[in-house]
Amino acid sequence: MRTRRSWWRASVVVMLTAAVGLPAAAATAKPAAERLGPVVRDGVTQPVFGYADAIRERVFVTSDVDTDGDGARDVVAMDIIRPKASDEGLRVPVVMDASPYYSTVCRGNESECKEDVDGDGLNDKWPLFYDNYFVPRGYAVVLLDMIGTNHSTGCPVTGGYADNISAPTAIDWLNGRRPGRNAAGEPVVATWHNGRTGMIGKSYDGTLANAAAATGVEGLTTIVPISAISSWYDYSRSNGLVTRANNYSGSLANTVTNPDRRAYCAPVRTQLGVDGDDVTGDYNDFWAERDYVPHADRVRASVFVVHGINDNNVRPDHFSKWWDALAENDVPRKLWLTGTGHVDPFDFRRGEWVDTLHRWFDYWLHGIQNGIMKEPRVDVERAPDVWETHRDWPIPGARPTQVFLRPGAEGEAGGLSVRPNAGKASRTFQDTPTMSQTNAIRHPSDPAANTENRLVFLSQPLKAPLHISGTPVVRIKASVNGEDTSFAGLLVDYGTRPRFSTAGDGIATLTEEDCWGEAATWGGHAEDACYRQTRKTIATDAQELVTKGILDGLNLDSLRVSTPLVPGQKNAVDVPLLPEDYVFEAGHQIGVVLLGSYSGYSSRAKQNRAEITVHFDSSRIELPVVGGRTAAVRAGL
Repeated sequence: MRTRRSWWRASVVVMLTAAVGLPAAAATAKPAAERLGPVVRDGVTQPVFGYADAIRERVFVTSDVDTDGDGARDVVAMDIIRPKASDEGLRVPVVMDASPYYSTVCRGNESECKEDVDGDGLNDKWPLFYDNYFVPRGYAVVLLDMIGTNHSTGCPVTGGYADNISAPTAIDWLNGRRPGRNAAGEPVVATWHNGRTGMIGKSYDGTLANAAAATGVEGLTTIVPISAISSWYDYSRSNGLVTRANNYSGSLANTVTNPDRRAYCAPVRTQLGVDGDDVTGDYNDFWAERDYVPHADRVRASVFVVHGINDNNVRPDHFSKWWDALAENDVPRKLWLTGTGHVDPFDFRRGEWVDTLHRWFDYWLHGIQNGIMKEPRVDVERAPDVWETHRDWPIPGARPTQVFLRPGAEGEAGGLSVRPNAGKASRTFQDTPTMSQTNAIRHPSDPAANTENRLVFLSQPLKAPLHISGTPVVRIKASVNGEDTSFAGLLVDYGTRPRFSTAGDGIATLTEEDCWGEAATWGGHAEDACYRQTRKTIATDAQELVTKGILDGLNLDSLRVSTPLVPGQKNAVDVPLLPEDYVFEAGHQIGVVLLGSYSGYSSRAKQNRAEITVHFDSSRIELPVVGGRTAAVRAGL
């Protein structure tokens, strides 16, 4: 079954270029054909330009890097589709999805690849709906192959400099700062471009958008990173601990490289593994090159961030650190925070997403004053398909609130209170690397609960809801009977209610389709914008892991240097948990679980089975409570 939106096609009218934000003087100096612009109704561009007759081309631009060491600078390839009117004087902005995946993993929930079906050198299969939807509305869409992938030359470097400049190289060409050519070697100039480019993409694609913005390249006007990485160190490490498989940088580079070039690029991948230092997991210059957060001060583009608070692939600290850095530098920004996992908003909030993205691009790329920047800055999914808006994130009114860990009797759960603990009590547990996350969060009353390998602290049933928004931090005093271990903290909600399911990242794909744009046939391939619908999956577990964090005991003082612990010495241990926006319901219990290494977080948990002693003179969890300590007391903490 297919359902199709009805797009009312307006008559093409001539509009002064000044109406979409370009200088009026320039508009009056141009011939009539060059004054064509988008048709705007109700604050958005209308689909008045053709799609079936759109111009398709493949352009190659030489970069400044030589990743494979063959003596020739790497070439960036891009496939472009734009309205026919752009060859007749229409100046259009660009929506760009730069990706390493177009010939390997491919894109979207239905894994669409690019493909030249008839071998004429022009792309016939266009993944995702961007081309079908935006080209008729007066945009060009560019699908760019990251250096080392598909039609681009070189070798991937997993977040390194060559990855980062793939899109800026193309943007330089779009803005006349770098030459380009077609497959025949003939010069190609983007005379049709209006000087504004917006980048969009999920996961690695969104990461390339973050990376491009962090270069400060002129002409990049906005980015829409979806489930995107902001620091490759945080993607494969967590506070000094290796959380992805060894040499992850190399294995990912292998995945995105065309199969016929994987052997050729093997030396590059080997060097990635060496430079990444899987031995210690420490932060070094290799990771600094792949960390975009420190360069937020270079960002000239506006940023529309979309992320899943339950994304266990690109964890939510990627959006929160990037968001905070953008805020510190007054970057215009917007945020959607969903309860699903690693999912595109097209698959968790489709209609609202297309409408919002349309208005976002119209405002930033066409200059249409549609009021989108006057709306609430943040949308948060509070429950499955239940959204609320806020003026910022963390939600205004959230304040760090100290909730102290109070020791229970030996072998029993302790308590949680906003009042400090009196005395100098301590409790000891054993680091157990084989501890599963399921066992770690079992309620202490569960007969299968492990008592020797964790410490659990429970609140009384809450008297009122308690809302946290931001990044919790476990702050404990701890000593160890050896020189090395890990410290982990988990925040748990004990109580039954409908929850976001983690199965399938929280969505199920249906058989019905709906359509979001126009269709055409190229090279015998029917290119449409019809995609299978989805629905949220719901869980009703009696408990939920709200958030978690882990810290390498060797990196208490510095992520760059590993320093052995002194056996028996009391240490201040601060474990940042992943950011969260969550409401504990009245009647539920808040749980804090302390662990050492455990298999639910790290691919390389430590095996030394150290004994960890927690001292309760000031051990606590710092919760970002909306309403602060007053709200915590009202809830009964």
